[in-house]
Amino acid sequence: MVTNDNYLMYQKPLNPRRQFHSSVPSFIHRLQIRDQPPPASLKWQSPCADSYHVHVISLTIPSSSQFHRIHTPPPLLLHRRPSAPVQKSRNPPKRLFTGATLGLIIAGGAYVSTVDEATGWLFSATKLVNPFFALLDPEDAHRLGVAAAARGWVPREKRPDPSILQLEVWGRTFSNPIGLAAGFDKNAEAVDGLLGVGFGFVEVGSVTPVPQEGNPKPRIFRLREEGAIINRCGFNSEGIVTVAKRLGAQHGKRKLQETSSTSSSDDDDVKLGGKAGPGILGVNLGKNKTTEDGACDYVQGVHTLSQYADYLVINVSSPNTPGLRQLQGRKQLKDIVKKVQAARDEMQWGEEGPPPLLVKIAPDLSKPDLEDIAAVALALHIDGLIISNTTVSRPDTVRRNPISQEAGGLSGKPLFNLSTSILREMYILTRGKIPLIGCGGVSSGEDAYKKIRAGATLVQLYTAFAYGGPALIPQMKAELAACLERDGFKSISEAVGADFR
Repeated sequence: MVTNDNYLMYQKPLNPRRQFHSSVPSFIHRLQIRDQPPPASLKWQSPCADSYHVHVISLTIPSSSQFHRIHTPPPLLLHRRPSAPVQKSRNPPKRLFTGATLGLIIAGGAYVSTVDEATGWLFSATKLVNPFFALLDPEDAHRLGVAAAARGWVPREKRPDPSILQLEVWGRTFSNPIGLAAGFDKNAEAVDGLLGVGFGFVEVGSVTPVPQEGNPKPRIFRLREEGAIINRCGFNSEGIVTVAKRLGAQHGKRKLQETSSTSSSDDDDVKLGGKAGPGILGVNLGKNKTTEDGACDYVQGVHTLSQYADYLVINVSSPNTPGLRQLQGRKQLKDIVKKVQAARDEMQWGEEGPPPLLVKIAPDLSKPDLEDIAAVALALHIDGLIISNTTVSRPDTVRRNPISQEAGGLSGKPLFNLSTSILREMYILTRGKIPLIGCGGVSSGEDAYKKIRAGATLVQLYTAFAYGGPALIPQMKAELAACLERDGFKSISEAVGADFR
């Protein structure tokens, strides 16, 4: 409680959907003690030295011996930068019909998935929903997909993964090497549902310390014929406090399940999964657009979120945050990694130790740039590299599409060759000593296999999942297992970097 002249101020619990900084109250009441007119606004100084002006409105109530009025500010307290004007849909009836239809289909699937124990036919049935998503605005479709996964309205894989796909990385056991890249579940809303679809691991984020809206809309564009997407979202994030609350709840649920199942489990069984569910959870850390010292933002992320992560990622490669890619330089990257490693290592950890630290790099790098990154990674013992983020280049296969002229990062099939080329180069430069995650253009089990042969220990996808939906995941795992068996490999580990042997 703090006072301001004749006004008494007290803070209620934060509303996580409206908070703009962990130290900013989302709702403040002021009680006028003396019979004086309220000020037009009050200035509140936060612990982080940012000032906020809070407007005051009055609500008359019956007088009492102590108070004459209660002055209540509107729920939204902070002056915010004007956002881009909202674009009204040109076909509202069509959008409403599509949304209602999708709701019925997804809700029905939620029930059916509870009885789909062995056949997995519901995964194939989700293909029927994909055309409806195509009718929606890309960002609306994305939000609906996240909401469906968060509510369990997606198929849940009950069949075990082929044993040939299981591998151990960083002391963690992955049931399969196929993961969901950062960018889909930015705010950790649907971790359990996405892991349940059958991914071996899911990476949430990028998460910024302070909530930010990202770039103006529209900011996501489909290139459907090319199997690609252009986005310029700009790290839209609800912030580390909100994400920490969600991950903390999931972590507690997981611990409770482990405790209740201890008596019935076999001690000799291999323990699959991580801190948030049946699979491995990665947390991708970003920096705020207005932050000058990027290392401070990454350190904040480590302090707040690392306890819930099976691995952490420093994202210095998004093309949609001004100046971010400059942090990939040798001096800048070395400084950031040292500070983040120190922040992680100064925390107390249990038997499993601190989460591995990875760096995600861009595909638009020169040979000297790659050599610098490899040198830093080897010198500082970085635990892994993710190769790669989206590209600002436009391959010949997309240039004829007028949408390709939109600014932003290109992902999807046209990125496959470029990102795989960078992957090969980095595997050679690091001499196979650092686990690499191959990301960019993966849309089939054969694509995943090519990444693995080129040096990837794990692979990630995003755009192909946005187009193909849950049905793609069991299909990819079956294809990958078939590729390994075809070429005589007994495990994923045997196939890693096979092109160089």
